[in-house]
Amino acid sequence: MNRTLAIAAVCLAFASAPALADRIVALAPLSTLGAEDTSAATRKLAAQIEQALASVPGTKVLGAAAVSDAIARAKKPQLRACEGDTACVVELGRLVGAQIVVTGEVGGLGDSRVVYLGAVDVTTGKDLRATTLALGANDDPAGAAVRLLDPERYRGTIHFAIDAKGATVFVNGTKVTPSATGDVVLPVGTQAIRVTHPEYHDFVRFVEVPYGRTVELPVGLQQYPIVEKSVRGLPIGGARVEEAEVPVWRRWYVAGPAAIAASIVAGVVFYVIARDGYPDCKMGVCTCHVVGGGPCTTP
Repeated sequence: MNRTLAIAAVCLAFASAPALADRIVALAPLSTLGAEDTSAATRKLAAQIEQALASVPGTKVLGAAAVSDAIARAKKPQLRACEGDTACVVELGRLVGAQIVVTGEVGGLGDSRVVYLGAVDVTTGKDLRATTLALGANDDPAGAAVRLLDPERYRGTIHFAIDAKGATVFVNGTKVTPSATGDVVLPVGTQAIRVTHPEYHDFVRFVEVPYGRTVELPVGLQQYPIVEKSVRGLPIGGARVEEAEVPVWRRWYVAGPAAIAASIVAGVVFYVIARDGYPDCKMGVCTCHVVGGGPCTTP
């Protein structure tokens, strides 16, 4: 009985324990002009960045306030504004027990502010990535957090609404296959889109892909006025072969009998000339020519 209770207590303890995070990320105190910025606006901004970092899966965040308190307890004020010094950032990360430290330098005035963010790997002592967060441009802090900690997830979606079956989609020169619903997941930023079809003009656009959102892209293809029924192939250089349909008078079931009839008429004419000859009259004097030297019949 006691053994059963002990096992149940252990299981309950494991069930109630918080899940272990894959990594601990510390947000260093934000700075302005090389000094820690303690203004209310910057504290609010730091809270938004902390929330964005925590939204990245497998991440536990130590906020700027907790990091600042740890610096005060350790009596190391030089760690409050490392100003891009990687060794200083690594020391700060080791102080608070973080695997990654995110630093931020705030610039600009009022609502039109830009935060320059950087991430440093405490274990290797190397700069991981850097990005900017433009507040005046309604930039998403969640997107900035993903760019720093998990750039492979920094993607958006284009939904292709193509009005012709059998079209091929290229993104930045690489062929892609949309999903059954017409979606293609792509990195955030400007993408060069080309949609091709043997019987239609190419559709070419530059599309801006936002983070975590879907862009609707209607693709209206314009058909060629003359279309070859079967594509013979692509010559050197990748140019498409386009030919008009064969006219009726050139098709085999018209051209063949016409050629035979012409041959028969030519044969009859030759036969008549060979049999009766033909006169050659010059200056009132007619000379008879007969093919093969036979008799000549003059009119």
